[in-house]
Amino acid sequence: MNRFSRRRSRLAGAAVTVLAVGGVLAGCSSSSSSSSSSAPAGTTSSSAAPASSAAATGTSSCGKNPGVAATGTPINLGAIATQQPGTDFTDIPNMAQAYFNCVNANGGINGHPIKLTILTEKTDPAQIAADAKQLVQSVHAVGIVGNTSILECTINHKYWEGLGFYLIDSGIAPECYATSNSAAVNMGPRYSSDGAVQYVLGQHVSKVVFDQANVPGNPYVAAGPIALAANAKTPIVTLTENVPITNANSVAIKEVQAAGPNGAVVLNFTPPQALVILQAAQKLHIQNKVKMWGCSTPCNTDFLAKSLGSAYDGKLFVNAELTPTNTNSPTMNLYKAILQQYGSNVSGGVGSFSQMGFTEAELMVKALESVQGDYTVQSVNAAVKALNNVNTGMLCQQWTYGAYTLHIPNNSDYTVTPTNGAMSLVPGTGCTNISSVDPQIAAYRAQAGTAPADPTATP
Repeated sequence: MNRFSRRRSRLAGAAVTVLAVGGVLAGCSSSSSSSSSSAPAGTTSSSAAPASSAAATGTSSCGKNPGVAATGTPINLGAIATQQPGTDFTDIPNMAQAYFNCVNANGGINGHPIKLTILTEKTDPAQIAADAKQLVQSVHAVGIVGNTSILECTINHKYWEGLGFYLIDSGIAPECYATSNSAAVNMGPRYSSDGAVQYVLGQHVSKVVFDQANVPGNPYVAAGPIALAANAKTPIVTLTENVPITNANSVAIKEVQAAGPNGAVVLNFTPPQALVILQAAQKLHIQNKVKMWGCSTPCNTDFLAKSLGSAYDGKLFVNAELTPTNTNSPTMNLYKAILQQYGSNVSGGVGSFSQMGFTEAELMVKALESVQGDYTVQSVNAAVKALNNVNTGMLCQQWTYGAYTLHIPNNSDYTVTPTNGAMSLVPGTGCTNISSVDPQIAAYRAQAGTAPADPTATP
């Protein structure tokens, strides 16, 4: 496996849901609104902070003309994100907007400001389809970036394919990874769960208990861990829980009893739901009755590490999809400076959500800067599709779109564990390729190969 050193990773705040899970379905009605990181939710704005403050925080490097605000005709982009009780993915497109605001304050794209319209939805298929049409027909978006939705890829992928849009998004549904016109910067619930299960299998546990939210798509998510466990000839039990969890004690007891003393419990839940399970096990003094605990990317948050105290230090092993946030690199420093200056609407602060939004915006800016002539649906999406071996500074690997029938461009990650109230890289580990025992990973690598490591993401 491909390994190189990394440090620790964290995600501040627990009020948001980390998108590596399948999502929590709550409510059956939907409304749509637009928002940006420079305006309150429910409004649309393409304004940027005063250019005079950019140099003071080191954000001037985000544009080609430092300190000069873009005043040309806007380049219209769009995004759709789930926002409902228990599931809020808007931090991701809000961070993309923060990045675009920084670019707009420092020259824009050849003098053109980027205007991102963010529509929110509540997992109503009809509304999700209507949102896509609104972005195309009313907003006149020439590109789609930052989509982060439980169902959007499932509902709209054929629509985007028919119109020739190539999306840079954050994947949740299977179609975000298994179709031709969606390429995510994250791994999503299945491959992040693969990473967590892969790690505990490597520690020679005798059994794996994999538990996740009882939402649409969970059989697809579980298929990866099941394949990995079968290859390792290790028994696996798959469970689901209705969310929000109302009796965490019974869930924890069930998991621990199923795993046994040399087994592992691996969770795939949003941060609040994973936390109540782990805290229940701690309160019942049963967290040490299994060999170890694992978790997909949602648990990669210092909030969770602080809330657990020292009870899970070196006991809980968490998949991490993006570069550790304490990495001292130009990209990480720019990300933090943009978040501080322009990211007032990013409620989760430093961490995976905002890192994803930053990376998606960064990739879109690279594509826009390569366009010759007018910014049209055809020219912008051709530029997006042509992105190849991009060093994002945020991912283990260089990122490529490509003319593939499926897209899993982020398929190498690391493992972190709570240490003194923060998530830290497991000593002696680095980036590790997700196993091609998962047939979806194997299918992707058969087309795209294994991407080179991104040297700009190295501490």
